[in-house]
Amino acid sequence: MSNTFVDRFNRPLHDLRVSVTDRCNFRCVYCMPKEVFNSDYKFLPRKELLTFEEIIRVVDAFAKMGVSKVRLTGGEPLLRNDLELLIEKIQQVQGISDISLTTNASLLTPKRAERLKSAGLKRVNISLDALDDETFMRVNDVGISVQTVLDGIHAASEAGFDAVKVNMVVKKGLNDHSILPMAEFFRGTGQILRFIEFMDVGNSNAWNLDHVTTTAEIADTINAKFPIEPVEANYKGEVAKRWRYTDGSGEIGIISSVSQPFCGDCSRARLSALGSVYTCLFASQGHDLRDLLRAGVSDDVLDARVREIWSGREDRYSETRSQVVTLKPKVEMSYIGG
Repeated sequence: MSNTFVDRFNRPLHDLRVSVTDRCNFRCVYCMPKEVFNSDYKFLPRKELLTFEEIIRVVDAFAKMGVSKVRLTGGEPLLRNDLELLIEKIQQVQGISDISLTTNASLLTPKRAERLKSAGLKRVNISLDALDDETFMRVNDVGISVQTVLDGIHAASEAGFDAVKVNMVVKKGLNDHSILPMAEFFRGTGQILRFIEFMDVGNSNAWNLDHVTTTAEIADTINAKFPIEPVEANYKGEVAKRWRYTDGSGEIGIISSVSQPFCGDCSRARLSALGSVYTCLFASQGHDLRDLLRAGVSDDVLDARVREIWSGREDRYSETRSQVVTLKPKVEMSYIGG
């Protein structure tokens, strides 16, 4: 039976996000801009990535601490071969009741979606930042069309996942004009559209507060055309604030890490493809587990290290962002997912 452990701010651990690769076939300007992630960039050699067996050992250790949800991320997780096998193995870990995936959906064919569903994947979050090709290609910077992602969304919906959500990162001056078209397109489809404030993750995305379209601005923009009202969270610590259309045509979510921080309820840890645990999306360094795993330590030793990492956690970057005087380098989003 799983136990629940808390950090120094009495926050329990419920969610583990697992990056299975640092590679991606997109070069989104807010995550992996070409200026940094170009043809000369050295991605991790395969031998340095955690194996599926190593990932399962870490998931098992976290499950013993109360984790019940695992989200697979990247980079682009569908670039990792045999991902379905990992999902099958995670599903067998005692205590894990929910497995989800965050993807750009460019590789999500109907057959792949069906295999992922059969393996035990329950939910899918798909990134789409605009509905017109000109804007979307400016964001992904590799010439991928909107239709390619829409096809992936359709494949996910047809596969019958418990939930298909669409994530839009909103950057002022880049794609904020797409807020209303995106809302109009997805309302009534059963797919929940979630808007994400442009965040200062990593060091390479040229983040500036002036580029942030706030939760209030997003909600006001939508409400002016399609009236919405706030909805209570599904559970304590839910990342997105929920809103529903008053005409009953569905709901949206807005993730407001910048303008309305939610550190106080954060129950997530992140495992990088390299095998380091990060206790905050904005962390400057992680806690290496790969060396322990490859040294052949027992489950008891691994479990103790994981407990030590979480019990010592005191991250609350989004709440203290404005008080930070000395900026430390932060881990890139491509290493630990969203």
